[in-house]
Amino acid sequence: MELIREAVAAGVQMIDTAHLYAGGQSEETIGAALHPLPDTCIVATKGAFGGAGRGRPEVLRAEIEESLRRLRTDVIQLYYLHRVDPETPIETSLGVIKEHVDRGTIRHVGVSEVRVEQIERARKVLPIVAVQNQYNLSERKYDDASTTASARGSCSCPSSPSVASARRRWRGWEGVTARRRGR
Repeated sequence: MELIREAVAAGVQMIDTAHLYAGGQSEETIGAALHPLPDTCIVATKGAFGGAGRGRPEVLRAEIEESLRRLRTDVIQLYYLHRVDPETPIETSLGVIKEHVDRGTIRHVGVSEVRVEQIERARKVLPIVAVQNQYNLSERKYDDASTTASARGSCSCPSSPSVASARRRWRGWEGVTARRRGR
């Protein structure tokens, strides 16, 4: 917890977490370390990850309430729809988030791992301030989504499982090296 406090004191202005990280422990630790949440740092969290059914209204409502409790706050500064549920229209999931925006318990909304078409559909429900897609030097499938997000005034916040990307590159190089060695 001290590391989180020191990071914010040193000028870190955004902390990204999610309902599911470490089984909720991430949100609990951040909430305990920063209670009350400082105005100088945005704590972003996410919900609706895990496949079919996770974006249903009752599931998402419960996750938002749990995130508010764990973060020890009355207002989440930035809340992302972590994944689009294949069984729930994005409009339905975002409608639940919009209820919280209207209530004042969520200030800003983002979407994650979305294509251009999904960004456009999301923007019809409520303002989208951030789009967070896996995006780095070796993972470029969301080029169009990043361009669209920026053009529409949303922040493109790449997430980088760059370690995973590095592993994929390394596995590729292992194959090249093995072929050179005649294996």
